[in-house]
Amino acid sequence: MTNLFDEIRQALADKNVKIVLPEGTDERVLQAALRLTHEGIVTPILIGPRELISVAATQAKVDLSGIEIVDPVHFEKLDQCILQYVERRHGKTTPTQARIQLKDVNTFGAMLVYTSYAQGVVSGALHTMAEIVRPALQIIQTKRGITKTSGAFLMVRGDERYLFADCAITIAPTSEELAEIAVESAQTAKVFGIDPKVAMLSFSTKGSAQSPETQKIVEATKLAQEKAPAVTIEGEIQFDVAFVPAIAEKKAPRSAIQGDANVFVFPSLEAGNIGYNLTKQFGGFEAFGPLLQGFNKPVNSLSQDCSSEDIYKLVLMTAYQSVMVGES
Repeated sequence: MTNLFDEIRQALADKNVKIVLPEGTDERVLQAALRLTHEGIVTPILIGPRELISVAATQAKVDLSGIEIVDPVHFEKLDQCILQYVERRHGKTTPTQARIQLKDVNTFGAMLVYTSYAQGVVSGALHTMAEIVRPALQIIQTKRGITKTSGAFLMVRGDERYLFADCAITIAPTSEELAEIAVESAQTAKVFGIDPKVAMLSFSTKGSAQSPETQKIVEATKLAQEKAPAVTIEGEIQFDVAFVPAIAEKKAPRSAIQGDANVFVFPSLEAGNIGYNLTKQFGGFEAFGPLLQGFNKPVNSLSQDCSSEDIYKLVLMTAYQSVMVGES
C-alpha cells in the first residue's frame, strides 16, 4: 500500500479544491495555510476579520501574499449569502438574524461550502465540536437517510490503515444509530483505500455473554447488514476475535470476519474515544480526524491541541474526500 498522502497529493493535482479554515487568526492555521498555498495542491480560505488575521500573521511571521482571506462582514456576496441562509433555514431565521449569525466564522464557513464557493471545511483548533457541528447541521445538513452525524478516526501506521468510529460525537448510540455509523464508516473507509470489513465491537462474541448491551450490538449488526448487504459486517464480536486470526478461528470459526477486520464500530463514545487514544499512544498509530460522517459535503474537526502539521494533513484529507465522493 502506497503512502496515504502521496495518494492524496496525486489525486488532488489540478483539481482546484478550496477548503475553508474558519480560524484564520490562529498561528497554527496560518502556518498550515502558508504551506498549502506554497504547494499549490489545495487552496485554503482563511475566514475572519482581515485586520485581526493580518496582526496574527505578522506575529507568526507568516506572509499572507497569495492566501485568500474572506471577512464575513465585508464579503462581496454577503447579501446573497444572507438570502440563501434564510432560505436554507426555512423561515426559522430572518434576514436581520442571518446577518448577525453569519458573523460567526463557523456559520459563515458552512455557508461557503453549501454555496460551493469551497468544497469542505476544517475547524476545531479554537472551537468546540458543538460550535462546528451545529452550523454544519443547519446549513450543509446530512445526507438523505442519515439521522445523526458521527466522528471517525483514520488510524495509520506505515502501510496499515484502520477506521474507528464513533469516537467523537454520539455518547450512547442506539442500535439504529450504530447501524448507521457502521454503514457510513464503511463508506469513509472506501474513500481512503480500505476494503471495509466492519466489526461491531462488544465484550461478547456471538452470544458468549447475554445482556441488554450485547443485544443492542446484535440488533445493530442485523440493521447494518440490511442497509449495506454488499459490505462485510459482523457482530457482536470482541476486538481480539476481530483482529487476531488464531483467536477468531477458536472463538468464532463461522464468523464472516476471521481476524481481518479493518473498520471498528465501538458500542459507545467512551469506548471509541479510549480505544483510539490507546491505539495512538500504545500502538504508535497516527490518528487523523475526527472525520465527521454523514454530511452532504466534507466537514472535519481538529483537536484543540493540534499542530500546524495536523491541520495541513486534515485539509488535504478533506479535499481528497470532496474529490473522491464527487467521482464515485
